[in-house]
Amino acid sequence: MSMFSVRQQDIAEKIESNVALSNWKDWRWQLRHAVTDIATFEHLLGVEFTRDERKALQETIDRFPLSVTPYYLSLINTSDFRNDPVFRQSFPSPSERIISDYDMADPLAEDSDSPVPGVTHRYPDRVLFHISNICAMYCRHCTRKRKVGDLDRIPVRREVRQGLAYIREHPEVRDVLLSGGDPFMLNDDYLDWILTELRGIPHVEVIRIGTRIPVVLPYRVTDSLVRMLKKHHPIWINTHFNHPAEITTSSREALAKLADAGIPLGNQSVLLAGVNDCPRIMKTLVHKLVQNRVRPYYLYQCDLSEGLSHFRTPVGKGIEIVESLIGHTSGFAVPTYVIDAPGGGGKIPVMPNYLISWSTNKVVLRNYEGVITTYKEPDAYEPVFCDRRCEQCTLQLKVDSAEDDYRSVGIAELLSDQDDVISLIPDSNERLNRRTGGDDEA
Repeated sequence: MSMFSVRQQDIAEKIESNVALSNWKDWRWQLRHAVTDIATFEHLLGVEFTRDERKALQETIDRFPLSVTPYYLSLINTSDFRNDPVFRQSFPSPSERIISDYDMADPLAEDSDSPVPGVTHRYPDRVLFHISNICAMYCRHCTRKRKVGDLDRIPVRREVRQGLAYIREHPEVRDVLLSGGDPFMLNDDYLDWILTELRGIPHVEVIRIGTRIPVVLPYRVTDSLVRMLKKHHPIWINTHFNHPAEITTSSREALAKLADAGIPLGNQSVLLAGVNDCPRIMKTLVHKLVQNRVRPYYLYQCDLSEGLSHFRTPVGKGIEIVESLIGHTSGFAVPTYVIDAPGGGGKIPVMPNYLISWSTNKVVLRNYEGVITTYKEPDAYEPVFCDRRCEQCTLQLKVDSAEDDYRSVGIAELLSDQDDVISLIPDSNERLNRRTGGDDEA
């Protein structure tokens, strides 16, 4: 059975005398005693800022509020708290008030790609469904930093029904990602209702939940929550561990409950300067994740949200980290390094290049050791020219009727033979605009 750590006992006693372990492990107790001001932070951790530091920190909090659970606070190493990865992710920095010229309030254009309130539809077959505006903690690196400090609330059923109606009306949507805020901040019954409604939509095949609860408030993963989730398989959960220090006894217990319930678990880390921008740290993290049945899914380049410039690393740092993983650990422990394209372009993989060159009958490759080798292409290959008329294809493809009218877009369209398109051309291309405008000048 889990017991208080010395740090947890000390913090708990400062919050409430004679507090029991059952109180500490009550997620609602944790939320009621979330730290939201500098003085309480100093008191609970036994640290002290200078007067000038407090002034600068308060100015930061006035714009980007502070909220951290006592549990997550207890993970901070007070002997070197300014460099502690948990401190840096949870406590404000005056650097957040530095807004660079290229910073954006909504870098991923989630609001622009929102056809109805609460739904972001960016990819052809899946949507992001915002069902909560509440988080257990305000992460300092949040890509939705523009919303931090907005009214903390749970959308009422009337609002959620708008999103559900949109999903029902779009049969191409097979995958729904529940996000927020944090979906696990909803009570069990309300989340159960949303999942039941989604499961009642025939074309919704997969439901995913994005949550940081196992990291910052693992006690929320109760037996009753897990029992409810099991009713709605297939459910997939992606969580958000950024540093090995976040994988504690309590977080392991939460992950085990979810994994034991048959829920596939993934992890999405953000590359953060001063937190995890180190190959050894990331290797330790992915190893601890897979030991707890969590597959590293994405490593995100930090977004261009306002106030995050001090967290951003060069893209080369991410390439270095992935290079240090490929070949040096299990393949399934290597996350895909991505940049979520500004303007809503979606996730773009940015990985080391192992294809050195190629010709008509051979490719030249290199491995993780630097060994250069070749792969012989087939001497005879009869290509299948795909025009996306699947019903006429001689390959043994068995598809549902809903996919008979499948059309590719973007680069996949150029690779196919479904039409005469040979180029993807921006609307602002001046050369072609001159053509259509009848300008005869060279």
